[in-house]
Order: sequence, then C-alpha cells, then structure tokens
Amino acid sequence: MGDRPYGLNPETVERIADEIIAVFEMGVQVSLVIGGGNIFRGVSAAAAGIERTSADYMGMLATVINALALQSVVERKGAPTRVLSAIPLATVCEPYIRRRAIRHMEKGRVVILAAGTGNPFFSTDTAAALRAVEMDCEVLLKGTQVDGVYSADPKKVADAQRFDGLTYQEVLSRNLKVMDASAIVLARENDVPILVFCIQSPGAFADVITGTGTYTEINGGG
Repeated sequence: MGDRPYGLNPETVERIADEIIAVFEMGVQVSLVIGGGNIFRGVSAAAAGIERTSADYMGMLATVINALALQSVVERKGAPTRVLSAIPLATVCEPYIRRRAIRHMEKGRVVILAAGTGNPFFSTDTAAALRAVEMDCEVLLKGTQVDGVYSADPKKVADAQRFDGLTYQEVLSRNLKVMDASAIVLARENDVPILVFCIQSPGAFADVITGTGTYTEINGGG
C-alpha cells in the first residue's frame, strides 16, 4: 500500500521488485508467497457480514492481483517470472503444481505463488510454510514491517523486547503474533527455519540472505 489507505502504490511495488532482483542476481532460487491485505482482507470482510468462506476466496483473488502486478515489474527489471495460482485461473497464470514450480526455479525463474493454499480459513503465512515444506526450500523468510520478532508491537509498546533468535515452541508458548500458529507448527514439524526481517528497509532482503542483515531466526534450537 505504501502510504495509501488501500490498493497498490507503484513506488512500493518498484522497491519490493528491486529487493527481489538483488537476491535473484546473487543466483539464489526465489519463490514468493504474496498476500492480499492491501486490497481485501477476508477476516475483516467476514466481520463486516460477508460469509467467511466467500470472504476468504475474495482475499485469495486479491493476492492474484498483487502477484500479476509484481510479476510485471520484476520482469521489466530483468528477471523471468512465473505466477502460479492455487486457484486455477488459466487465462492469466499457471495453476500451482509442485513439480512445475520447482522446475521453474531450476530454470532460473522467480516463482510467485498466489491464492494462498487455495482453501478458506488458511492465511498466506500458512501457505508460505506449506510451500516451503513441499518445495524443499532451505529457509522461509517472512518480510514484515519491523526488523524481527518482538514481545509486543514495537510501534505501540515503547519497551517491547526484540529477539535475535527463538525456538518454534517459544513463539507458540509466548503467543507471539509473528505468524499464524499453524505456519509455525508446520515449519517446526519439517525443520524449516524462519527468518523474520523488515521488508521496508532498503537492501534488507539481500542482507538477510548473506547473513549480514538484522533479523530474528526461529528454529528448533539446540
């Protein structure tokens, strides 16, 4: 959204595309699970009276809009991309097929995964954990508004504690809201480390990939 109340801010899309290009040019295989809250939030719509399942499907379609926008800008900047949707939309993108997504990455394409899991009642956080597990990704990165995981929202609580590292169990037991519990459990059961960083900081994505950035690592400990 950038500084807009909703929708797509072209400058923000350009900046995020630059972050992706920087990592792509390092030779890193990248797949992205994209949200849609800047256009439509299923939970909020359900609270406003739209039936929850329908609201969630509307939210999934919003992620496809974001994915197509990001694809256009990333390709203009020089990286081949493919959008794969968990909801079949053959006119505008490919259906999500695990082997196809992996093959695109092997061929040096940025893969943008849209429409969450394709099922209502699951967030894009859970979709990201699911895709990371089934595509055998080495790490799951969560780009957020702050530079890691805090004990409370640092924008609202001045003395919120920042963590450099946490275990999956600590995130769950402390009820830290960095990701949905189902996403944390899925990552824990399959030993996929999660790195939480600030997508708003220029160069942060590449810095995290090289291990030099500021982020919180969530893993099994030990």
